[in-house]
Amino acid sequence: MGKHLLLVGGGHAHLTVLANLAGYRDAGHHVTLVSPSDYHYYSGMGPGMLSGRYRPQECRFHVRKMAEAGGATFIRSKAVSLEPDRNVARLENGMAVGYDVCSFNTGSLPPHGVTGSGRPDVFPVKPIDNLLAAKLRLENILALGRSPRVLVMGGGPAGFELAGNTCTLIRCGCTETPDVSIAPGSAMLKRFPERVRLLAYRSLARRGIKIFEGLGVSRLKDGQAVLTDGLHVPYDVAFLAIGIQPQPNLTRFGLKAGPKGGILVDKYLRSVSHHNVFGGGDCVSFAPRELDKVGVYPVRQNPVLHHNLMAALEGRELEEFTGSEPGYLLILNCGDGHGILSKGRLAYEGRTAMWLKDRIDRAFMTKFQLSGELGEEE
Repeated sequence: MGKHLLLVGGGHAHLTVLANLAGYRDAGHHVTLVSPSDYHYYSGMGPGMLSGRYRPQECRFHVRKMAEAGGATFIRSKAVSLEPDRNVARLENGMAVGYDVCSFNTGSLPPHGVTGSGRPDVFPVKPIDNLLAAKLRLENILALGRSPRVLVMGGGPAGFELAGNTCTLIRCGCTETPDVSIAPGSAMLKRFPERVRLLAYRSLARRGIKIFEGLGVSRLKDGQAVLTDGLHVPYDVAFLAIGIQPQPNLTRFGLKAGPKGGILVDKYLRSVSHHNVFGGGDCVSFAPRELDKVGVYPVRQNPVLHHNLMAALEGRELEEFTGSEPGYLLILNCGDGHGILSKGRLAYEGRTAMWLKDRIDRAFMTKFQLSGELGEEE
């Protein structure tokens, strides 16, 4: 007799499952996907979508169509609680969904209650489709004949990429020098090697992007940001990129959580407290070693989750996730056609790096854009 697999979230780590739903169906199992949106946007191409390098259709997967084409049930909602001892998930729309095996790939959001959250002129970096709304607001200001003032809150990879790509968007819309600034907090790209940081500073300086080194934002009021030293910085659009945390609040789901709030999973990407619950991406904490919140890990987790979810449904042996080693390749999109490549001690800036990033990203998209995304209207 077939069993029921519940997928909570249609993110990067679930894409191999969604692309191979026919195998679950043919084995007699039923799959349900719960997602708040018909689309999942690829974070690696989000900043490029903001600057206009990519069309939205190039950066997204139609997860509802993928699910339904494979014979799965799609429910547009969010999971708000789990009763793991009863194998029941409760959804925002009031539904209760039972399961035999469940997998979470719900991603992450900026921390709750941080400065600027909830304001109409502040756009969190996640979910990625927020960048489309920010792009529209910036273009509307440009259409009025003036250059928008932009503040990026946060100095990690996302903050760096947003600043550079916003600068490019503004340059395409007016002749004025873009007014873009970053309040990075303690330091820009502080977890990166010094050579990478130097290349990033030079990239921003070439375009006149201001860095308020060592300063964060203490509050926002009336189109002005008050920095931690009391300096007032006017802005029209602000980006919130000060870090992320698993979403929803998974510590309330009855599953053992890791130190950063994600579902604590073992080497099989399986909950350490409930062995019929799995997960991948930003919403889990990998028990053998906490993983950086970067797209490379959910991409690597894709085939392992697919194998282990089918194995859990059929009582077969699980496969270990062995892709957790550090030293991964990371390429930052500077926004001006250049990229900054970082891997181990290697650091390089240039068009070749951006060419490589584009090639890697497009190959990933091609693998999973199976529902006519490129032919859709915007």
